[in-house]
Amino acid sequence: MDNNRNFDLLTLGQVLLRLSPPDNERLVRGDTFVKQVGGAELNVAVGVALLGLHTGIISKLPAHDMGSFLKSKIRSYGVSDDYFIYDKSPGARVGIYYYENGAYPRKPKVIYDRSNSSFYSLDIDEIPEHVYGASRCFHTSGITLALSPKLRETTMEMIRRFKAAGTLVSFDVNFRGNLWTGAQAKACIEQILPYVDIFFCSEDTARLTFLKTGTAREMMKSFTEEYPISIVASTQRVVHSPKRHTFGSVMYDAKKDRFFEEEPYRDIDVVDRIGSGDAYISGALYGLLANDFDCARAVQFGNATSAVKNTIPGDLPSSNLEEIETIIHAHNQKGPQSEMAR
Repeated sequence: MDNNRNFDLLTLGQVLLRLSPPDNERLVRGDTFVKQVGGAELNVAVGVALLGLHTGIISKLPAHDMGSFLKSKIRSYGVSDDYFIYDKSPGARVGIYYYENGAYPRKPKVIYDRSNSSFYSLDIDEIPEHVYGASRCFHTSGITLALSPKLRETTMEMIRRFKAAGTLVSFDVNFRGNLWTGAQAKACIEQILPYVDIFFCSEDTARLTFLKTGTAREMMKSFTEEYPISIVASTQRVVHSPKRHTFGSVMYDAKKDRFFEEEPYRDIDVVDRIGSGDAYISGALYGLLANDFDCARAVQFGNATSAVKNTIPGDLPSSNLEEIETIIHAHNQKGPQSEMAR
């Protein structure tokens, strides 16, 4: 690591309070909520930290007890709070979302209550100048760009400043139709793609948002032909039912002009799919940053980290390096396997 870059990864995003009825209870009926912490970019920072790299998240939290709850939870996962900004205004509030589990034929449900929370007021002048050279890699997503015009302006300027400081820029499109239209997303994201080194975009998003045509691999390669992007990753999920998924991915290395993929994880026993896409990114970024940008290893780590996150309640991954390496080994092993880790 560069001696002046204390972090392997810094992310920018909203930290959310998640409230969900226990088990398969419904939002309209239950009396109890389980309180958890989440948010796309936080999920990525936590996943990479658990695998052993030094990570932090840039965010803005209310300076009251709920902000303290979020901060202590985040610190418990080994993610730095060095770049938290605290909102002391009377109207300071945390973004909330409500999540209801699904069971076939009832789909999982999400309701957001995040508008005008403290993170929405984040200003570029609140970010300390030294942050731009403090990390090897910076990651954010289309969710952050979509939240508000103010945040969009702040985030786009931060991306430019990180890139100017020689920091690798990672970006996940993470399109959400309830936040902005495909046309808005395309117009905005195309402005920041010249600064992006590592790009995460699903096949559906490439077609529907960026209006790409051709095979998944042709679309992935086209991004690197149009912009100076080094690596493109695309996840592939087949939802058989809310409780049974198959998950895999493809990664393209533009420098080597090579695609990398492996056998997908089939018939995953899904407990909670929220955050599994972010878990993929955490595994993939860990694989790249810890293995000299070895895309084959990045695909293995990304797929395994996402597959196991599906089996864990809550947004955040909880797998350390030893567990993920064991899962990768088992995934590649032929023949009979032990049914218990002991």
